[in-house]
Amino acid sequence: MSHVAIVGCGVVGATLAYELSQVPGLTITVVDTKPPAQGATGAALGVLMGAISHKVKGKAWQMRQSSIQRYETLIPELEALTGRKIPFNRQGILMLCLEDRSLASWSELVQIRLEQNWHLEMWDAAQIGANCPQVNLEKITAAVYSPQDRQVDPTALTLALVEAAKLNGVSFQFGVTVLGVGSKTSNGVCKQIQTTAGAIDLDWLVMAAGLGSSPLTKSFGQLVDIRPVLGQALHLRLEHPLGRPDFQPVITGNDVHIVPVGGGDYWVGATVEFPSDGYAAIGDESLLAKVREDAIAFCPALADATVVRSWSGLRPRPEGRPAPIIGKLQGFSNILLATGHYRNGVLLAPATAQAIRDAIVGINTV
Repeated sequence: MSHVAIVGCGVVGATLAYELSQVPGLTITVVDTKPPAQGATGAALGVLMGAISHKVKGKAWQMRQSSIQRYETLIPELEALTGRKIPFNRQGILMLCLEDRSLASWSELVQIRLEQNWHLEMWDAAQIGANCPQVNLEKITAAVYSPQDRQVDPTALTLALVEAAKLNGVSFQFGVTVLGVGSKTSNGVCKQIQTTAGAIDLDWLVMAAGLGSSPLTKSFGQLVDIRPVLGQALHLRLEHPLGRPDFQPVITGNDVHIVPVGGGDYWVGATVEFPSDGYAAIGDESLLAKVREDAIAFCPALADATVVRSWSGLRPRPEGRPAPIIGKLQGFSNILLATGHYRNGVLLAPATAQAIRDAIVGINTV
């Protein structure tokens, strides 16, 4: 029997807990200073850009591909196990191409995906108008439609993962802070951590705490530098759905996402802001206004929408290295990092969980 301790219960930590709970012989404890989905996860839009991303090879593409594939089975699996409904938009993503952008790279991507057994479609203005009449075609020359990409509600997903993991025997400790290495640690093997709730003996420690991973690794003498990037978003409400009620894909262009979340409700976001004041970041109202402006330019009917709420969150971006960080903490043979996913935590959570699971059961090293 091996004991795995996971620090962090955002979407990555919760996915790790659930996937590891299905491995025979593991006892799992999840620790977080806050309730689940309170950090970057609670601020995410849950847009799963896999096939429509320009990542076409290597680890970056493989992680996207395996995550998108896993979501197709994971969502119904969690719903059946917990009885919860997880909002999961299966109607794809429509990427708008602005008139001054070259279409050559998109045409090339369509062909690459075909060879990889994935499907993308190039739409001209007439096809956009027929399928998504809410789109303003004044500056749109074409679009790329990805029917296999998805969008999921990150908070609903995380809460379902936690409940399913509990049903599988995982123990969760919320409101608990990890203070550092326990007294049983020696020769690069961490056998214990100290927390505000007492010591936890372990065989594996997985750090999935996002921005909280930096101070945690520092307390272990191996700082992993992860910086905050602020994102703001809006929840807008119309009396009726945009365009065709029977076809409500995510619409994205110029890094602005218009995300249908039921009825006439839409999430719009998100800004990308690099705070100069550390973690106590305050969003720039003008940048959020610009996101709303851009969304209205794409879908003019949004000008009549009521703002239900606005929200923001800090996303964990590794400094000086690619996101995410998945692998062993330097100097330790049994501490694994699953953190620093920046803007792709929801998208890459299943693939991250698989990599960590494989490392723990000895299938692969990370």
